[in-house]
Amino acid sequence: MVNSGSSSLKYDVWDVSDPPAGSHRLASGVVERVGDVGGRLTQRQGAGEPIIVDGDVENHRQALEVVRAVIDRHGPGLPALVAVGHRIVHGGERYSGPVVIDDGVEAEIDRLSDLAPLHNPANLVGVRVLRAAYPRVPHVAVFDTSFHATMPPEAHTYAVPVDIARRHGIRRWGFHGTSHQYVSHRAAEYLGFAADEIGLVICHVGDGVSVTAVRDGRSVDTSMGLTPLGGVVMGTRAGDLDPAVVTHLQRHAGLGIDEVDDLLTRRSGLRGLCGDSDMRTVRSRAQGGDEAAQLAIDVYAYRLRMFLGACLALVPTLHAVVFTAGVGENDPELRSAVVGPLAHLGLRLDDTANRGTVGPPGPVRIDDRSGRVAVLVVPTDESAEICRLTLDLAAGLV
Repeated sequence: MVNSGSSSLKYDVWDVSDPPAGSHRLASGVVERVGDVGGRLTQRQGAGEPIIVDGDVENHRQALEVVRAVIDRHGPGLPALVAVGHRIVHGGERYSGPVVIDDGVEAEIDRLSDLAPLHNPANLVGVRVLRAAYPRVPHVAVFDTSFHATMPPEAHTYAVPVDIARRHGIRRWGFHGTSHQYVSHRAAEYLGFAADEIGLVICHVGDGVSVTAVRDGRSVDTSMGLTPLGGVVMGTRAGDLDPAVVTHLQRHAGLGIDEVDDLLTRRSGLRGLCGDSDMRTVRSRAQGGDEAAQLAIDVYAYRLRMFLGACLALVPTLHAVVFTAGVGENDPELRSAVVGPLAHLGLRLDDTANRGTVGPPGPVRIDDRSGRVAVLVVPTDESAEICRLTLDLAAGLV
């Protein structure tokens, strides 16, 4: 599995010799600071010490050469490669599920770069380099947007002139779909429901944050919109705001459109409110009496609770509220701040279970079991989901 980002390259090597039960991760790694000085590859295999390689990495092609060299020298090697799965952020209306990549798919991913300018071009580099390096195996694109393709028109439509919306792809697409899909399946399995029967509200809370309503195993609405900027307050992203803020900043602060985009995408959210985007740092500051940090946490939790409440209204048969991703899995205080005020809706945490759940290896139930709705912490694993989807699609081609 390859996730080629704007300045990084993440990868996992999976043994799929006995799918699905026998599929397991052999190695996991990341190349950081691609295109900058001081690049670093870190690869982990099992419980052993990580393999670290330092050196400048000029581009993604060179990053992939470093990855292949490390895999060949230190293991696990790729003697029987059967497929390559690629994480692609935007699939547009055309791709509602994974697809085997050919020249036409590659061109469509490129065309969709206008809708995901920070992500699709970088994803595409990985596709092109690896298709050239491994031309004899299937390459599969797994799109972040595809899980949300089941949103009904009333959920994904913006109230702007229809002709303009159609011409420019202006609609709510949703993101983090691969994570939401994986977590939905794991929660259903844990609770003993079929994947197409489960009703959930999933809070993917990391540097990026999104909330998704899942009804009968399908996404019916989600907080992110045209881009990953929309929805809940995030590490550096503003989330939803009055669109007039953009024109106000242009007219009265003299900011150009690119400056506004940078402001709302990279300098807002937690960072804009208190100067730090890492929740661990912000929480430490708040515990030390820093009022700006405390306000940042309060705003973050309030907006997350507000979107959670909105999604609750969309799932009449609700089995669980789920927290996942880096902050969701590791921050009991945030979970308490979000769920604690919702006792009137039947959501009640078990304080001991909640505080004792940090980075769990599998699903954990943290509610007090007094109501019909569970509260779960389910670790996400987008790579495992991409592996599963890639193998399902490629199985008949190899």
